[in-house]
Amino acid sequence: MIQQLSDAELEIMKIVWGNPEEMTLFPYIMDGLAARGRPCQKNTLIVLLSRLMNKGFLSAKKIGRRNEYTTLISETEYQTAQTKNFLNKIYEGSAKGLVSNLIMGDLLTDEEYEDLKKLLEKGKERR
Repeated sequence: MIQQLSDAELEIMKIVWGNPEEMTLFPYIMDGLAARGRPCQKNTLIVLLSRLMNKGFLSAKKIGRRNEYTTLISETEYQTAQTKNFLNKIYEGSAKGLVSNLIMGDLLTDEEYEDLKKLLEKGKERR
């Protein structure tokens, strides 16, 4: 089971997931946090990265005095696990309940509504 991330851990993972390189270096993460308006102290980031490794999201390879971080769980895998958790917790596992709420609660733009209709049709064709 994929664990849930804290807000700070998720910010770090978004930076790592968004890195086009396979390995992510510490300075890249520091710069990414600063660019997002969330600067972080070096020691705090070290603790957060350690937690992400303990939770199984990252692995680290020591190269000299620096660590190279690699993702072990993709962004899509995390999103899928969290969506399932949310559906089970809030909608008792009913995707229909979620979609109904999005539509009836006027939470979708017209464009999102049309895109969702197209996705549903594509899914229907696959069956």
